[in-house]
Amino acid sequence: MTTPAAAGVGTPAERVHERAVRWLISGVVQGVGFRPFVYRLATAHGLIGWVRNCTGRVEVVAAGSESGLRRFEEQLLSRAPVIARPAIESREQWPGPLLDAFEILASDSGGDADIHLPPDYFVCDDCLAELNSATDRRYRYPFVNCTQCGPRYTLIEALPYDRPNTSMAGFKLCAACEREYRDIRNRRFHAEPIACPDCGPQLVFHSGTSHITETDKALAAAVSALRQGDIVAVKGVGGYHLLCDAASDAAVQRLRLTKPRPHKPLALMFPQGGNALAALHSAVQLTGAERALLHSPQRPIVLARRKAGCGVAAAIAPGLDEIGVMLPYSPLHHLLLNDFGAALVATSANVSGEPVLTDAEAVERRLADVAQGFLHHNRPIVRPADDPVYRSIAGEPRPLRLGRGTAPLELRLPTALERPVLAVGGHTKNTVCLAWEDRAVVSPHIGDMGSVRSLEVFAQVCADLQQLYGVKAQVLVCDAHPGYVTRRWAHRQDLEVTEIQHHAAHASALVGETDASRRRNNLVFTWDGVGLGSDRTLWGGEALYGTSGAWQRVATWRPFRLPGGEKAGREPWRSAVAIGWEMGEDQLAAGLIDAVAGSAAGEMYPLLYQAWQKRLNAPVTSAVGRLFDAAAAMSGVCLQASFEGQGPMWLEAIAAGAGEALQLPVSQRPDGVLETDWGPLFDCMKDAGRPMETRAGLFHDTLAEALLRQACAVAESRPVGAVGLCGGVFQNRRLTEACVQRLRDAGFEIVLGERLPVNDAALSFGQVVEYAGR
Repeated sequence: MTTPAAAGVGTPAERVHERAVRWLISGVVQGVGFRPFVYRLATAHGLIGWVRNCTGRVEVVAAGSESGLRRFEEQLLSRAPVIARPAIESREQWPGPLLDAFEILASDSGGDADIHLPPDYFVCDDCLAELNSATDRRYRYPFVNCTQCGPRYTLIEALPYDRPNTSMAGFKLCAACEREYRDIRNRRFHAEPIACPDCGPQLVFHSGTSHITETDKALAAAVSALRQGDIVAVKGVGGYHLLCDAASDAAVQRLRLTKPRPHKPLALMFPQGGNALAALHSAVQLTGAERALLHSPQRPIVLARRKAGCGVAAAIAPGLDEIGVMLPYSPLHHLLLNDFGAALVATSANVSGEPVLTDAEAVERRLADVAQGFLHHNRPIVRPADDPVYRSIAGEPRPLRLGRGTAPLELRLPTALERPVLAVGGHTKNTVCLAWEDRAVVSPHIGDMGSVRSLEVFAQVCADLQQLYGVKAQVLVCDAHPGYVTRRWAHRQDLEVTEIQHHAAHASALVGETDASRRRNNLVFTWDGVGLGSDRTLWGGEALYGTSGAWQRVATWRPFRLPGGEKAGREPWRSAVAIGWEMGEDQLAAGLIDAVAGSAAGEMYPLLYQAWQKRLNAPVTSAVGRLFDAAAAMSGVCLQASFEGQGPMWLEAIAAGAGEALQLPVSQRPDGVLETDWGPLFDCMKDAGRPMETRAGLFHDTLAEALLRQACAVAESRPVGAVGLCGGVFQNRRLTEACVQRLRDAGFEIVLGERLPVNDAALSFGQVVEYAGR
C-alpha cells in the first residue's frame, strides 16, 4: 500500500502519535457515502489521520485520545450510513507518520481487491425534501440522488465505482453539481449518479403521434393518460413498469387481457406523501414487521392481507386474500404517485416469465398492444433488476424474489472454496451465484429460462458478476436435469462442470445460510413442483438427512405417473386425473377430462389413458407440488392454471380453519426410505359432499401432520438436529405455519430461510454450498 505522502494529499507529521490505530473496513462501504461519514465522525472526536478507498475496502488511520478512539471505533459501525454494511476486517497499532488534521486521501488501487457491489437504493428523506421544495434547484427533478440513495447495480458498467464507469458517463456535470461532487462536506461528495435539471437525464412521453420531450410536460402527460384509464409503460430504476389506475376495473381488465395475464396477481404502488398512506392502510392489514419492511431502504413488494372494501379493482388478485403492495422508491415514482393521488398497478413490463424490459425501442415494439403511452428517460439501464417480493411466514417477512434493493446478495459460505465457482441455478425463478474463497454473491431475479431474452440476460449476468467482482470462475455448477437450459449452457462453456441434484441444492441453500451448516444431522424437507432425482424420477416430496455434500434421502411420498409430463405444471387437472387412475377411480378421471375437454373428451380420454398406462410421456413423480395441483383440481378450485402455482395459491386462500388431520399410512420401502401414502387424503378430496373450504383446510393440515410423522419416524432411528423446510411448496403460509407449530410442539428445532427465497431462486447458492461440501 502507498503511504499518505505518496497519495499526494496531506503532509505527514514528523512525530509518531503514541495512540494511533489503523483499521481496514470491509463490506458495503463504497458508493454509500462512507468516507464523508468517517471524516465527519473523526472530526467530531478531535482525531487526526485519514480515510481512503483501497480496492473495495476502506482504510482508516486515526490518532487522538484513548476515549476518542474507542468511541470512534464503536460508532464506525453503530452510526454508519443506513445503506452501508461495514465490518472491521482488521485493527492494528499504526507506527507510521500522520497528517496534521483528518483528511480524505486519494484512493489506493494497490493490494487485493475486495469488491462489495451495492444494490439500487430508494430515494432518501433529504433528497425527497429537495424534490418537494419549490425553492430548491432540484425541485420536482425525477433523478435527484446523493451518496445515500439512487441507482447503483443497474448503472455500474465497471469497477472501480467512478462516474466514467457508469451509465451516467455521458452526462457532463454542470458547475453547480461539480462543486457538490468535489466538496467533502457535501452529502453528494463523490455521488456518482449526481445530476440536476441542467445536466442530468430527462423524461420523454410518447403516445401515438404525440412526442413530448420536456420533462415536466412529459410527466404531466403520463399522469393525464393514467387518469383517462390508459396503461402507461414507465421506465424506472431497473426496468419498465406497466402502470394503470388500481381502482379502475376497466383499466385492470384491459391490462390483463392485452399483457396477457388472466389471473396472476398484480402489485400495487401507493403514494407516500401527506395523508396518502391512509389509502394503503385502508386497503391492507399490515403487521409491524411488514410496515417496517415497506418503509425500509429496500422498498420491496410486500404481500399483505386484503381488507374488505379495500378500494381497488376486484381483478387485482383474483382468488386470493392478499395484495402485493409497495411504496415509491425513486423520485420519478414519488412524482407520479403524488400527482396521480391514488394507488397504481405497477407490474413488470415484460413478456410473461422473461426479465423486465429496459430498452425504449424494445418496450414499444414488444408491448405496443398493451400500453397506450410510454414514459421514457435517457439514463441507460445497464442490467435489469425487477422488484423484490416478500411474504410473512411463521412470524417473519421472508423473500420470495430477490431484486432491486436486495441483490446482489452477499452471503458467507460455511466451507471455503479452493477455486472460484459460478453456479447457474435452475430453470424457473433463475438466479446465478458467483463464489470464491468464503464469499458468495447471488444475482437478482432473472426469470424463467424458456425464452431467448431470458438466456441473453442470464449470460450477461454471468459475465457481469465475474467482471465486476474481478473473479474468474474456474468451475461451473449446474442442476442435473438434462432438459434445463442452464445445464446445457454450462456444458457448452470451456470449463469444468459439476452437476448437483436439485433437492440437495435446496437443502444446502437452507443450511448454508443458517447455523445448521455446523451440524451433520439436519433433517430437511424439500417439497416443490418437480426436480430430477438421483433415481431419474421427478422428486418433489423428499426429506433429506445429513448436511451439505452428504445428503441421504430418508422419506418421500407415494409416487404416481403424470400424464403429459411438463404440461402438468400449468394444467392441474392432469395431476388429479393421474391420482384418480392410481386409485382406480376411472369415473373421477373421466369427469375431470370432460370438464376441460368438453365434446373432445371422448376422444381425449382413451389416448391419454393409454399413454399413461404405457408410461409414454408420463414420468413418475413424488412431488408435493403436484399433489397440491391435484387437490385444487379435484376440489373444483382450479382445473387450468394461467400461471405457475395458481391452483395451490387458490387452495390456500380458501382453506378453512384447522380441523382434524388425517393420519396417513407410512411404510418403509426396501431401500429404507419412508413412504407416505396420500390415498386416504384424496378419498376425502374427491368427496363433493364436503365444502371445498373444508377440504382445502383438511388437505393442508393432513400434509403438515404427515411431515411431523415422517420427522418423528426418522428421529426414532438417528439423531436429528435442526429440521428445515425448503422448496417452493413452503411459500404456502398456511402449510408452513402448520408444520412449524407441530414440529415445535414435538420438541424439534426449526430452521427457515430468511435471506434467500425458499423457491428455486435459492438453487444457485445451494449448488455452491453443496459443491463446497463435497
